[in-house]
Amino acid sequence: MNNVTIYDVAREANVSMATVSRVVNGNPNVKPATRKKVSDVIERLGYRPNAVARGLASKKTTTVGVIIPDISSIFFAELARGIEDIATMYKYNIILSNSDENRDKEFHLLNTMLGKQVDGIVFMGSHITDEHVKEFKNSPVPIVLAGSIEEGAKHEIPSVNIDYEAAAFDAVSAFAAKGHTRIAFVSGNLTDPINIQKIAGYKRGLQEANLPFDDVLIVEGDYTYNSGIECFERLVEVADKPSAIIVAADEMALGIVHAAQDKGLHVPDDFEVISFDNTRLTLMVRPQISTIVQPLYDIGAVAMRLLTKLMNKEEVNGLDNVILPHRIEERQSTK
Repeated sequence: MNNVTIYDVAREANVSMATVSRVVNGNPNVKPATRKKVSDVIERLGYRPNAVARGLASKKTTTVGVIIPDISSIFFAELARGIEDIATMYKYNIILSNSDENRDKEFHLLNTMLGKQVDGIVFMGSHITDEHVKEFKNSPVPIVLAGSIEEGAKHEIPSVNIDYEAAAFDAVSAFAAKGHTRIAFVSGNLTDPINIQKIAGYKRGLQEANLPFDDVLIVEGDYTYNSGIECFERLVEVADKPSAIIVAADEMALGIVHAAQDKGLHVPDDFEVISFDNTRLTLMVRPQISTIVQPLYDIGAVAMRLLTKLMNKEEVNGLDNVILPHRIEERQSTK
């Protein structure tokens, strides 16, 4: 545990403790040069303001921080549920925060939680950059990624996921086996590491089935219902329309099914659809949507269990990048 105190920072920066406190709390009454000098020392010493009484002997708060992009998303809600249940089982309290996928907010929440002396953090975000990895490695407590992977498919931070590349490959293969030759992929942000893997699997699936790759069949959405509608409208404009669509998230898949119906088209007769995730949404629409089952609850639960082991310094025997199994659940949106 990091034991650098406000006194150490003040002494090193040659300023008063009150000045350090003002810098830490964002008080504007500090000269820019002084602020920079103090900030540099804070960075160098790795000082974390301690919001918990310093007199506590154990320094353990039995609290875990969970940073997620959006609690109102059914995808993250199901993940968070798995985290919560295991945390309760191991008697940890949870501080849950929304980052809105905003990088500055993600780093701010990270530091706020470390300031509150959490014993560990579960982090979810679609874009884990090298800068994130650097921050995570500097953390005085363990951090585990849930349903999130690092840029460049590196594995420096413990994580729990499915094999997204293999899952997309399986979906293409399932469609190709039914004779589809025009298979579209509706993605989230194309620069997100998970979507990069999904698209790699999509391309490999086409190659394996001896089908040509056509970039007009990859459409970028933003995981929302409305973007599913917009993506479908772009796909029906394609000269040689797709007959099968793989969708990177359930909410977009609902938009696609409804957009098709609004145009008088029929799923699965005119378009077959396979979605990713298998949240409850896939069962709440007619036709019910065939989906790649991503065990969201389990991803959350295993991530929390892995974190409890790391917090207790238990041996994880190299099993700190866990890949859980996926499968395709066929419903009414495929024939």
